[in-house]
Amino acid sequence: MSSTELHYLELTELTRRIHAGEISSVEATRAQLSRIETLDKRLRSYALVTAELALEQASQADTEIRRGEIKGPLHGAPIAVKDLCWTKGIPTAAGMTIHKHFVPDRDATVVSRLRAAGTVLLGKLQMTEGAYAAHHPNIPPPVNPWHPDHWVGASSSGSGVATAAGLCYGSLGSDTGGSIRFPSAANGITGLKPTWGRVSRYGAYELAATLDHIGPMTRSAADAAAMLGAIAGADPDDPTASQAPVPDYLAGMRQGLRGVRVAVDQDWNTTGVHPEAAHAVEQAVAVIANLGAEIRPVRFPNAEAVIADWIPYCATETAVAHEETYPSRKSEYGPVLAGLIETGRSQSGMDYQKMILRRNDLRGRMDRIFETADLLVVPAQPYASPTLAELEAMVGEPDKLSALLRFTAPFDMSGNPTITLPCGFTGRGTPLGVQLVARHFAEDLLCRAGVAYQEATDWHHRHPVSN
Repeated sequence: MSSTELHYLELTELTRRIHAGEISSVEATRAQLSRIETLDKRLRSYALVTAELALEQASQADTEIRRGEIKGPLHGAPIAVKDLCWTKGIPTAAGMTIHKHFVPDRDATVVSRLRAAGTVLLGKLQMTEGAYAAHHPNIPPPVNPWHPDHWVGASSSGSGVATAAGLCYGSLGSDTGGSIRFPSAANGITGLKPTWGRVSRYGAYELAATLDHIGPMTRSAADAAAMLGAIAGADPDDPTASQAPVPDYLAGMRQGLRGVRVAVDQDWNTTGVHPEAAHAVEQAVAVIANLGAEIRPVRFPNAEAVIADWIPYCATETAVAHEETYPSRKSEYGPVLAGLIETGRSQSGMDYQKMILRRNDLRGRMDRIFETADLLVVPAQPYASPTLAELEAMVGEPDKLSALLRFTAPFDMSGNPTITLPCGFTGRGTPLGVQLVARHFAEDLLCRAGVAYQEATDWHHRHPVSN
């Protein structure tokens, strides 16, 4: 097997080969570390690399696997996590210079569950400051492996780049307004934002407590299913984590889409959407229909007010999350995150309550959609692979940023799970994504739909030329 073939194997295929004795976890881990050493000087996806720990964990995995003590579909897989997840004895900065020396004394729940599943931690992945929209001015941002002039997505920027460039076999991201979905679409990978509460948030640095979701970012829907199965579930350290049983997400993956009711609002999916993005989504709907799904026209509820609310709503919760260090250490913050916190500190209790009422109204209207449909198809974003210059302009203008959030923020506000899948390319050769949405706790259906779509297409098998 060539090194390129090895680096771009799907996680579940790699572990199948490791468990069959065709390759060792140590061999795969050494290859990953070598590739990171070679490529990440340019791509900058890692905040830090834990090479010694990774090799130690890989060796332990190989020993356990040789004994027949296979812990599950992730055992032996080299992965990485977004740098807002606590890692015991390893710095966790959350993209902030203010926290660069913070070393947790325990793991985040998601990290401890990945350890228990037998994964190998390659390192911590770079991200925007505090998981908001922009990287700290003193931290060089990751580079899109498809085209250096294009956006990598935010805030799970390093997770998107590393997974796409073959620098890990899967990663964790977080999503408050689109931060799993934007980098998944921008880098041509699969991202799963679970239902709010499906995955514990304990030990994950907070942006906005009632909007934050943690989920897998991978090279396939099957890999996302495997990772979600390891991290989901109730947690005594997080009382907001759901007590609902965690299904075997891998078990029903091959059931296909025949008879599945798929809602599409053609007007909402195309109005104000770049033609390349709109066309790619239309083609994805055609593939889904050919797989036997029943396409149902639907009118998406008017979400304009809730989309406009997202920034001040998130800002209010962010101000609470940062009250110990802001404004007391304001000078150490970058201007974008500081601006968000200032917005939050200016909101009144009445402002926040009105936003809560509008949020709850949207959630109820979303529930009604899923009374007559199983899935909803929407673009991942209205722009077709925006450039860095275009994004810089958006970050400073609330109206443009709200437009960017059009297809992501509503599902953070409603808490519905979504999966983002590669669905095409722009004329410049940069990736495009489509998003499937489901009712609460229907991640099993999202994984099943993603697998069916990816068995009928090859977008997720295309990789950037990065070596």
